[in-house]
Amino acid sequence: MTRKENRLVNWIFCLVILTGLFLLGFIVGWFAKPSGQTDANKDASPGYLKEFLHEMQPDRIRDHLRKFTRLPHLAGTQQNLRYAERIQREWLEFGLDSVEMVPYDVLLSYPNKSRPNYISVVDARGLEVFNTSLAEPVPEGYEEVSDIVPPYSAFSPQGNPEGDLVYVNYGRTEDFHQLQTEMGLDVTGKIVIVRYGKIFRGNKVKNAMLAGAKGIIFFSDPADYCADGVQPYPDGWNLPGGGAQRGNVLSLNGAGDPLTPGYPAKEYTYRFSKEEGVGLPTIPVHPIGYHDAIHLLKNMGGETPPNNWKGSLNVSYRIGPGFTDEFKNQKVRMNIYSNNQVTRIYNVIGKIRGAVEPDRYVILGGHRDAWVFGGIDPMSGAAVVHEIALSAGKLLSKGWRPRRTIIFASWDAEEFGLLGSTEWAEVTPHYLPHTNTHKHAALSLCQGQCQAAAGESRRLHQRRLSHRGHAHAEGRLHPVSAHSGVQHHKADSPEEGEEGVSLYESWHKRDNWTNERDAPRISKLGSGSDFEAYFIRLGIAAGRARYTKNKKTERYSSYPVYHSVYETFEVVERFYDPSFRRLCAVAQVRGGLVFALADSPVLPLDANEYAVALRKYSQSIALTAELHEDMQLYKVSFDSLFSAVGNFTAAARDFHKRLETVNQQDPLQVRMMNDQLMYLERAFIDPLGLPGRPFYRHVIFAPSSHNKYAGESFPGIYDALFSIKSAASPETAWDEVKRQISIAAFTVQAAAMTLAPPA
Repeated sequence: MTRKENRLVNWIFCLVILTGLFLLGFIVGWFAKPSGQTDANKDASPGYLKEFLHEMQPDRIRDHLRKFTRLPHLAGTQQNLRYAERIQREWLEFGLDSVEMVPYDVLLSYPNKSRPNYISVVDARGLEVFNTSLAEPVPEGYEEVSDIVPPYSAFSPQGNPEGDLVYVNYGRTEDFHQLQTEMGLDVTGKIVIVRYGKIFRGNKVKNAMLAGAKGIIFFSDPADYCADGVQPYPDGWNLPGGGAQRGNVLSLNGAGDPLTPGYPAKEYTYRFSKEEGVGLPTIPVHPIGYHDAIHLLKNMGGETPPNNWKGSLNVSYRIGPGFTDEFKNQKVRMNIYSNNQVTRIYNVIGKIRGAVEPDRYVILGGHRDAWVFGGIDPMSGAAVVHEIALSAGKLLSKGWRPRRTIIFASWDAEEFGLLGSTEWAEVTPHYLPHTNTHKHAALSLCQGQCQAAAGESRRLHQRRLSHRGHAHAEGRLHPVSAHSGVQHHKADSPEEGEEGVSLYESWHKRDNWTNERDAPRISKLGSGSDFEAYFIRLGIAAGRARYTKNKKTERYSSYPVYHSVYETFEVVERFYDPSFRRLCAVAQVRGGLVFALADSPVLPLDANEYAVALRKYSQSIALTAELHEDMQLYKVSFDSLFSAVGNFTAAARDFHKRLETVNQQDPLQVRMMNDQLMYLERAFIDPLGLPGRPFYRHVIFAPSSHNKYAGESFPGIYDALFSIKSAASPETAWDEVKRQISIAAFTVQAAAMTLAPPA
């Protein structure tokens, strides 16, 4: 062999050796690499969690709330943009990896500054003998503040309808039905007046439209917006007589921007005309305070209504139509001049990149826009998100990084129909397909005997409980909870006189779930907040936690100063949470949950809990159906749904048995099990949507058709049953019930199959 040939052989030999060593090193490295965290990091996670939660401080939350409530910041205004820019700047200073402002051009609605909205009583000659207030009396300390938008109903069309007034209680479906069938009164061509409360204001408007009314007036009755023994603001936290509730009156049903339903409202997006927009009301709408309402109601004629139609005003609450004989020539006229206009809004999106699974996401969000100052809604929640972002940034500076990516969101234009969050959700599936869960950070508080409250998709609920204290007695926590470190931290109750009591115990004491379950209550998610598109349209597990009133003792709706000019920083500082410890407790709960979802090797989600919920809700909807005497006549059966729920229960049980034996050192096995947990919620999504509501796609949970705020289980079946009494053809109505039962049974069975072992 020549010298040249020897040299070639040697080169080949060396190359083979080097290649073999490289492959050996690669293989050893691959199988030796951690499943997401080293053993040292596993041990450090509980320590990081404790440090993360202890970093959250009440005084800082107070400072956040103060700086974001000094000025009005309605969506689409310069001040709301300045707050967005400040949030972006501060999140970057906190240490988040990236923060961007994402713009959309959506339809918003504003009063006409030169022609204010008001209601008048006119005589036979058309002369105004009474006019409602044009604005609320401004609270002390805010007299020099400009750009306070007067009370109005966003998206009300312009108009000057004039006619007899009819009182229709809360304006619910059953109220209009009772008015027509029992009291014999048709509101066609009339102006109706209804009190706020019980259901979403947009549902009231829709009901009035369907009944043939040509205008609708809202008022806040003291029976619904004043607590006993409490003074009106500023001496207490009740609504003053001149206060009125602003709000949108859309019937979007999850569509997002009315002009670009289903698609993000960007510059290039096709838009409907303003007249064709989705969910826009066709009759004028306006809110007034209860002092003005007295002047409209005190001279009402007609019958006296049932006692449950009467509020707390010193009037008869007669239903009309029109006024008593002495004033029978007087009519009510609405003077509405608001404008709808396409306006730019901005979401602020901050990210902490995950170290191991950066393509898996946990979202913590709350909205920023407010009707005026937003002391409670939304800025108490925004202050909590801000503090969690700050605490996460401090943890990053100490070497921690979550396993999965965390996204912080400051949504815009929530008050105008959840627009900012929905527009972002319409883009999200295309570049964030692997979102684990969406945590929403809306917060409401209450004075007096407050209690913690939570509402969420059922698989999250047990993890939520463990954040409020130690694991609960039933032991249905996810099997990997011992590795998450969550239950090792005990969140303390913020209530005076409860030193040493856990938040879990405090919550449990005030609001036990049911007689058969010894645990704090967790409600179903409805809508009316920014989790809607993620949970109900996309099937992303979601939840929210907040402080609210004690529903056992407090009968008023929401909190009294809701959406009024009196919802200031001071109402929180003086009455609702003077120490800001309640807000800090909520920050710890939400922060701890985000930490667990972002950092646990196996997602802390429990399919067994979903099985429990499905069994309960399927039995409940069947009992609702049995209230109809002709159910058996039309041969309606829930057996297929019960069978599917049984199969799901077995599949969930088997899945968690397999999960107990999963090798957490094998990243592929962990990833596979996590995918099954993550995509389970998606399995309950029907791509065709609910009847008449194509953007509400969750077969198990969705808002009621008759109250957007309320969550219904098996909403397709529920709505079909609700419609039976008014159906022209009972047979057709019961056929729709059968169809919805079959859809539900198929969906639950399909969800069970997603938990099966891979082929």
